Amino acid sequence: MLCCPKCGEKLTDEGRSFTCPNRHCYDKAKSGYVNLLLSNQMKTKLPGDNKLMVQARKSFLDKGYYEILAKALQNNVKEYTFADCNILDAGCGEGYYTEKIAEAVSGIAKEIIGIDISKCAADYATKRTKSALFAVASVFHLPIETESCDILTTLFAPYCGEEFLRVLKSGGIMIMVIPSERHLWQLKCAVYDEPYQNDVKDFALSGFELIKRDTICGNIDISCNEDIMSLFSMTPYFYKTSEENQQKLVKLKNLTTEIGFEMLTYKKL
Repeated sequence: MLCCPKCGEKLTDEGRSFTCPNRHCYDKAKSGYVNLLLSNQMKTKLPGDNKLMVQARKSFLDKGYYEILAKALQNNVKEYTFADCNILDAGCGEGYYTEKIAEAVSGIAKEIIGIDISKCAADYATKRTKSALFAVASVFHLPIETESCDILTTLFAPYCGEEFLRVLKSGGIMIMVIPSERHLWQLKCAVYDEPYQNDVKDFALSGFELIKRDTICGNIDISCNEDIMSLFSMTPYFYKTSEENQQKLVKLKNLTTEIGFEMLTYKKL
């Protein structure tokens, strides 16, 4: 599914690099991912999640705290998977959910690609699983061939309707996961004097038909400060919270908090 970010021609895997018919060449990193993010698409020198956030997310997710979501995602993706279909995970992060998808559709799907703007995330993802190909790129400039994807997943990632519609085939499926209103409510209560619920916007999306909505919710018990801090560090709250409020978590040894997710399944019109 990969195409050249400079000219749009199909990329061919040459082993250590990807090349297009116009001789644009993109070397693979040592771990195996390919960087297809052009300099004019970068707003900072190191776009996307930094190493601290990526490591925090990997540490937390690997302990199974969000397993309830991972299993629901696997079941949903498998429902729409057919022989030799192509799957794109847009904004894949360090590859936890990409790996779960690959496990669920092993032997059925033809190609699975994970895209993330963070080099660090792509590196971790590639080391996590060899069942998918990972590339560094922006979801707003996907190096993916037009109408080449049968299924697109996007979990807690920026939404770019124009690009998602472009890369999906007619009738293709998009599975989006967003936080529910009370996701991590008790964590917020431990940090903020006046916590607020998440703003869940209208589910209607131009060019898509919402065909299914699943609300996945539960509670998680965290019994060590390291995991509490990892959870906080992997959320958007981390960089928006004052040092004073962050310190409220430093000595917290136990936390039970609600988790909640909206899994929205769309069909391209």
